[in-house]
Amino acid sequence: MARIPSNQEIAEIFYTIADFLEMDEIPFKPRAYQRVAATIESLGQSLADIYNEGGIKALNSVPGVGVSIAEKIEELLKTGKLAYYEKLKKKMPVDVEALTAVEGVGPKTIKLLWKKLKVRTVADLEQAARAGKIRTLPRHGARAEQKILRSIEFQKRSRGRFMLGAVDPVARRLTDAIRKVPGVEEVVIAGSYRRRQETVGDIDILAIAKNSGRTLDVFCKHPDVLEVTGRGPTKANVRLSAGIEADLRVLPPASFGAALQYFTGDKTHNIEIRKIAIKKGWKLSEYGLFKGEKHIAGKTEQEIYQKLGLDWIPPELRSAAGEIEAAAKHALPQLIPYGSLKGDLQVQTNWTDGAASIAAMAEAAAKNGLSYIAITDHTRQLAMTGGLTEKDLEKQGKEIEALNSKYKILHRKFRILKSAEVNILKDGMLDIADAALKKLDLVCVAVHSHFNLSESEMTNRIIRALKHPLVNVLFHPTGRLIGRREPYPVDILKILRAAKEYGVAVEINGSMERLDLRDSHIREAVKLGVKLVVDSDAHAPHHYSWLELGVAQARRGWATEKDILNTLPCEAFLKALKR
Repeated sequence: MARIPSNQEIAEIFYTIADFLEMDEIPFKPRAYQRVAATIESLGQSLADIYNEGGIKALNSVPGVGVSIAEKIEELLKTGKLAYYEKLKKKMPVDVEALTAVEGVGPKTIKLLWKKLKVRTVADLEQAARAGKIRTLPRHGARAEQKILRSIEFQKRSRGRFMLGAVDPVARRLTDAIRKVPGVEEVVIAGSYRRRQETVGDIDILAIAKNSGRTLDVFCKHPDVLEVTGRGPTKANVRLSAGIEADLRVLPPASFGAALQYFTGDKTHNIEIRKIAIKKGWKLSEYGLFKGEKHIAGKTEQEIYQKLGLDWIPPELRSAAGEIEAAAKHALPQLIPYGSLKGDLQVQTNWTDGAASIAAMAEAAAKNGLSYIAITDHTRQLAMTGGLTEKDLEKQGKEIEALNSKYKILHRKFRILKSAEVNILKDGMLDIADAALKKLDLVCVAVHSHFNLSESEMTNRIIRALKHPLVNVLFHPTGRLIGRREPYPVDILKILRAAKEYGVAVEINGSMERLDLRDSHIREAVKLGVKLVVDSDAHAPHHYSWLELGVAQARRGWATEKDILNTLPCEAFLKALKR
């Protein structure tokens, strides 16, 4: 019997199909496959369960899944293979998934590399670049060749880490299954996942259960498990189909808190905590806090920190970056709570590169507990997304006004704000005329091109945009893509100081591949008193879940609720903006 593929595996197949179709310059279909792949990888429920509950009709209810896609999912679930996918791979036998992860290498470039240089893998690509062969291709010079080599080196350094947002769905599926086992009292994921780091090395699950054998059985037999690599009476290690490894430890209640503190880390934080215990003549381990042979704490994390003279430290702060000293002085910040955002200020729709209409994105936002969103489709210079012109923005504005009128008539306390993700041009000017910008509720700006400028050129470019009297928010300030693209060269402290001076809010982008600003930059922004916002960068209704990733990033940067503007109700938020 064929192994049932996971959501992530099916999503990756559809992403690759989209790339193959783009290579052949087939219109519309690539984008459809990309959208449905993004939906699948963020689903809270496995496609196998959805299919088992309602067959192909239930698959059709998944956003973006039509009859043709549903049939392909059914084939994958039944056979573990997809004939259409295999046919495309035979036509061009290249490692599309790995090659497209290299910055500057898209589907059309892959086709060119295959035809001209017989490049099939990243190793082939690196060899060709080092031999100076890339620069001989049409529209590829020495600079493009060096960019490819830098990206490959960056990937090598990032190997073995997985984006937090990509790990989230499978981690939740595993813990949900474990919680349903009779006799399970507690389930927590520790490690870098619990600290909500940008990337995760593995999944460490801790549990209290009356029947460890049955609990480990459920874990080892979970549909997301590809291979059981080790198992004992209270612990199991597995490799998941998503590529990441996971451990489950079943612990006694008396030491659960100590184990949770120990396995949450990070390493430097734990070393400093153990030093405090040693100074008191005690010993701290994963089994508890001991005075000689006497077990004096360990049931909860709180009692361990309390015994050591510290306030409990939120996991997101555990990096030995001043949190221990603050906990000793009872001076830890009241971090922004999860679920405290009232609006999302970066939302794309099918007017450009989003997957859904304005109305659909608004309805999904309301269902996710938000009371307002800003529609921020791309503008004219980002041609690849069908960027909007001034006339397009005016037309879109009328649609937004009509929807707001409808919500008002229906007595819904929800508002759609008119906005745009306006391109910052190479010289720091904006690609939309001021007359059009004045009609928007807020103006958001971002860099999308000319990443190869020097640090001073890039910094001055952005600061010039921040000086514009109509600009309200700077999106994804460093332009990084986790594991794929390093930040462009920029003096982030100068940017933050300029944002403070000119009253521009700076975004914490919650998209799982961005999480930009990074935590250290957020902490600097908080110290400077810079206005911050947390956004999802949603391109589809299910992307609103990324707001939680953005809040986690804000918490790791020591941000409080008052530091984040979109914790305010809509009218108060608008009043807080530079006008």
